[in-house]
Amino acid sequence: MSAMDQYPFIFSRERKWRLRRHLTFWAVWWLSLSFLYSFIAARTAGDYLSHLPVSMMESLVYLIVHIMLSYLLIYFVVPRFIMRQKYGQAAIMVVCCFLLAAGTSALVKFTVINTVSDFYMMEPRKSFWPSWASFHMAMMAGLRGGITVAGFAVAIKLMKTLYEKQERNLQLQKENTESQLQLLKAQVHPHFLFNTLNNIFSLTQDKSPAAAKMVTGLSAMLRFMLYESNKPVVPLFREFHLIREYIDLEKVRYGNRLDLHVELPDQDNELYIAPLLLLPLIENSFKHGTSDIIDQPWITLSARIEDNVLFLKLLNGKSAGSTIPGENGGIGLQNVRKRLQLLYPGRHELQMQQEEEVFIINMKVELVRIKQIQPGSIAAENQPHV
Repeated sequence: MSAMDQYPFIFSRERKWRLRRHLTFWAVWWLSLSFLYSFIAARTAGDYLSHLPVSMMESLVYLIVHIMLSYLLIYFVVPRFIMRQKYGQAAIMVVCCFLLAAGTSALVKFTVINTVSDFYMMEPRKSFWPSWASFHMAMMAGLRGGITVAGFAVAIKLMKTLYEKQERNLQLQKENTESQLQLLKAQVHPHFLFNTLNNIFSLTQDKSPAAAKMVTGLSAMLRFMLYESNKPVVPLFREFHLIREYIDLEKVRYGNRLDLHVELPDQDNELYIAPLLLLPLIENSFKHGTSDIIDQPWITLSARIEDNVLFLKLLNGKSAGSTIPGENGGIGLQNVRKRLQLLYPGRHELQMQQEEEVFIINMKVELVRIKQIQPGSIAAENQPHV
């Protein structure tokens, strides 16, 4: 049982649990701040309980500023700068956020808080505008409270994020181990397989050049699956080459009946992707799309790269009324979706849409860029996990 199932209040992403977590955190902070302010006020004048209602009101007003600061840090600064290791920009943003919160707290103090206090104490102020010293002290007080609550919120967010990342890595290792075991159970010895293919190639080279070409393509695909699919990442152009080999084999099967349009970007030796991530999408188009069409099967594949982001769009015709099995497609598509969630959390989008005579896949993946690696030299042990 995963930690999300054991402790849904802490780890669940469901809306009800997230709402309970946030409400509990802010309720505890509000009560703690109220009792603290009331205790400080009681040390100078009056008793503790008489200051408690005013302290609760003041803390409730300041809570708005604290919420703004904390959510700005954990949902903007942390994911966009700290998690992407942009520490210099993160430091600047943190300082700006704290100064903004301190200034806002001071304004709230001399507008809302003092106005309500004057009404409650029945002692109007002599001057509405505070002195610079008073404003400075109010900013320092707001800064102290903001640093405290934002520090707690960011620390909780970072610990939770790191724990979830560790859990994802463990789950990925477990699934990779299971996949390798399944592969070993069904795997034919590679040397026997390739020697057999070479013998078939030799026999067909003179009598049937087309068959020899198919054997060559199949051999390249099997070599990739056997020797490179266990690596964390492979060059993107190798994945595109694998797709072209597969499409060439399918073109022989369909001949002139297949209306095929493929647009793949130029070779980029620095962009890397998880192996065999794109091929199941193409295979699905032929398996559940063109195979069901009698008259004129068609497939359109287009891909483009912007910065380090791969955008892929895949359309295939299907017979009217037929549907792709499963809510998210067949087993191949479900596996792709699961791998994207494990390998590219928060860095991908996958949309599948079924219409009457067309099936559409739109995918967006933020890839990893590895420099100073020669094409064709892929050292898995030196490559970072995606």
